[in-house]
Amino acid sequence: MNDWLAKAGAHPVGRLATLRPDGTPRLVPITFALVDGLFCSVVDEVKPKRSTRLARLADVARDPRVALLVDHYAADWAQLWWVRVDGTAAVHEAGELWERALEALCAKYPPYAAARPTGPVLVVTPVAVRGWSAS
Repeated sequence: MNDWLAKAGAHPVGRLATLRPDGTPRLVPITFALVDGLFCSVVDEVKPKRSTRLARLADVARDPRVALLVDHYAADWAQLWWVRVDGTAAVHEAGELWERALEALCAKYPPYAAARPTGPVLVVTPVAVRGWSAS
């Protein structure tokens, strides 16, 4: 499991699935950092949004079950791989984990280092991790 976590954690983007009020999936691309085995994503001010009250945060408040898919596509199909993390999510608006997540996100993404985010951090705790690789 740790090899799959490390592979996913090093990748720049993933797709987060939450559950809407009617039970249908909501799927959005996210940036994230791996902090002590937890996937952390921040509501930032860097990328344009209509509001910082993101629907995914309301989804998680209502039902914490989530999935995160991180994958790599290449024209050479021998390089294909994916990692799916099924887990539970929680929103952190302050505290030690929030601070460490922001530090990790700033280290991973130069735009965050240039304009440190101040929004809530969505933390995904893995329950199950599955992966596949063509090689």
